[in-house]
Amino acid sequence: MTNSHTGEGREGSRPSSPTTPVGAKRSGGMRYQVGGMDCAEEVGVLREALAPHVNPDEISFDVLAGVMEVPAGANSEAVLAAVRATGMHARLIDAAGTPPATWWETYGRSVLAAMSGVGAAAGFGLHAAISGVSEAIGSEGLAGAGHDVPVAAIAAYAVAVGTGLLLVLPKAWRALLSLRPDMNLLMTLAVAGAIGLGEWFEAAVVSFLFALSLTLEAWSVGRARRAVEKLLALAPPVVRVRRGGELVEVDPGNVEIGSVFNVRPGERFGLDGVVLEGRTEADQAPITGESQPVLKEPGSEVYAGSINGNGSVDVKATKAASDTTLAQIVRMVGEARKDRSDSEQWVERFARSYTPIVFGSAAAVWLLPPLIFSADWNEWFYRALVLLVIGCPCALVIATPVAVVSALAAAARHGVLVKGGRFLEVPAGLKVVALDKTGTLTEGSPSVVEVTPHDDHTEDQLLAAAAAVEQHSEHPLARAIVDHARERAVVIPAVEGVEVVPGKGAQGTVNGREYWLGSHRWLEERGQEEPGVHEVLERHASASRSIVVVGRDDHVCGFLTLADAVRVDAKRSVGALRAAGVEHVSMLTGDNAATAKAVAAEVGISDVRAELLPSDKVAAVEALEREYGPVAMIGDGVNDAPALARASMGVAMGAMGTDVAVETADVALMTDDLSKLAWLVTHSRRTLSVIRQNTVFALAIKAVFVALTFLGLASLWAAIAADMGASLLVVFNALRLLGGRPDPPQVTRIDPAASAGTA
Repeated sequence: MTNSHTGEGREGSRPSSPTTPVGAKRSGGMRYQVGGMDCAEEVGVLREALAPHVNPDEISFDVLAGVMEVPAGANSEAVLAAVRATGMHARLIDAAGTPPATWWETYGRSVLAAMSGVGAAAGFGLHAAISGVSEAIGSEGLAGAGHDVPVAAIAAYAVAVGTGLLLVLPKAWRALLSLRPDMNLLMTLAVAGAIGLGEWFEAAVVSFLFALSLTLEAWSVGRARRAVEKLLALAPPVVRVRRGGELVEVDPGNVEIGSVFNVRPGERFGLDGVVLEGRTEADQAPITGESQPVLKEPGSEVYAGSINGNGSVDVKATKAASDTTLAQIVRMVGEARKDRSDSEQWVERFARSYTPIVFGSAAAVWLLPPLIFSADWNEWFYRALVLLVIGCPCALVIATPVAVVSALAAAARHGVLVKGGRFLEVPAGLKVVALDKTGTLTEGSPSVVEVTPHDDHTEDQLLAAAAAVEQHSEHPLARAIVDHARERAVVIPAVEGVEVVPGKGAQGTVNGREYWLGSHRWLEERGQEEPGVHEVLERHASASRSIVVVGRDDHVCGFLTLADAVRVDAKRSVGALRAAGVEHVSMLTGDNAATAKAVAAEVGISDVRAELLPSDKVAAVEALEREYGPVAMIGDGVNDAPALARASMGVAMGAMGTDVAVETADVALMTDDLSKLAWLVTHSRRTLSVIRQNTVFALAIKAVFVALTFLGLASLWAAIAADMGASLLVVFNALRLLGGRPDPPQVTRIDPAASAGTA
């Protein structure tokens, strides 16, 4: 674009956003809410059960959302029946959403676990009362084996076993038929073996503890699931729309674009829109992660889910409820959950081989010692059962996805939208970050940084005359002059006879006197350049500033200096990246070298690559990757799209107003807050640390109990208690990520005019 005031070109103007809403694309499949699908083990069971009706490769699962999607042509009744046969239950999600769960679907698992516990306690009480405590406890399947257990106690124990395994048996049977052993088959065989040895007490306790473990696991997974669902709950259920002079409460989904709605103090905005009337402050932290309320006045944008301050405002809806920024975030987080991280994929591959190895090891423990060393069959059969129990892989399988979804939800709450689990892990390994200049390190739009009056004019007089001539122009420099005058509370007088002179400037009559505004070139053409002014204007031009000269026919009134100001927190953000372990920071820009070097020097970047075309930026990213390793490219998501796509991780700045940025990049910073990138690097490393902690802990617990099993020091109930404890500990450890880490201290934005010496 050519600057009509100065005749100069400038980089960084952004094209308007497309009208297609982010996340609107849908696969067209049929989606089901599946109850009981709380672990990746159940996914294999469901694939096997649905194989006669649907191609298993065409089924997708989101364990943490509890959602299964099958091709649109599948027979819904057959799908529902196949799911029921596995012991799980499903409900079709249609346009109206998921039907409400029944009481049994909500509380059935907890009731069965409670009944199993009561049965085990009652059986032990009856057994102890009739035969004595030592007889009731037995001795881990050896001396106790073959002891007579009272019929009444057996009945109570049977209740414990039956209720504890009621939801497990269909899955175990399916696993047995398909020759795909899983944790359900592991536990079922362990309980059956204990009963075969006459250890009813241990069979009942194992059944109860396993049922309790599954119940607590479902609760903990549900907590991570609810953390994401809370995003959707940010929008209020109704919006008060103005119709015929009255306020009518309407469902947000039924509000048309262009409708005017009212938001009272303390309420949440129901839709994205523009303030028409009123003045307030809005808490946008739930959407953007900003820690301070943002002033909203006529013309300001507001976002669904943000909280209104102490003023009543009328807002014109600019997006439908399904296309708001909040809805886009919810959809993007939902899609991100399906894009599994490298850690999740590794754990799944490991578990696929791990479970059969456990079965083979248990068989070897049972058969080899008696066959080779003539050891006691009952003793080693019992130890094989213990090995089956401790070999349950659920702690490994569930902890990683819980950590990933917790980290994704925490990032979304901080205003950082990560498009997939695999992109959540990339920042942890970053050694180099490349940044665009305009709109990333700078504000992306011009602002007045210096007002220099001449010939007895004051700053306010100069601003008043300039703003008067420019007040009806839409040019970026004109808008910057008018905005600056208003910020300083300068009264802008009326103007007459405004004329735009292309490539030079504009002129008009203010208070009966004709003023002209324009470039240094126009000043020279008019023959009004005074001694010494030329050097001043050239010095500002070499510092990448735009000069607007203000004059009358008889003299020069002064000039206004404008610049694309460096973000006040850019230098601190670059320093924070280095403190977070990023070894190299580079600037890639299409602007001229002098401007680029000036901005780079101010923010502390030594590697500057200027005057780059989009293809040149791609080549620069490739060169940085060869030299340093994984590269993160940060830009506006439009002009830098090729480089964003080529980088190991593309990060879009200011995605609140740019749908294209969200579509192009792997990560979107929902506000123009560059400091969020350093936070993301730290958050990514913390996430990987939690995943590693969980994996090591789960495997260590199993290794300890395997050793105890071979030494004859482990029991069935102790093994299941340890496995349950390990599952819960790794899940709760993963849920710590929901809290994230506090943001770095916020930098108060200052008046650009106050930083004229550093812009």
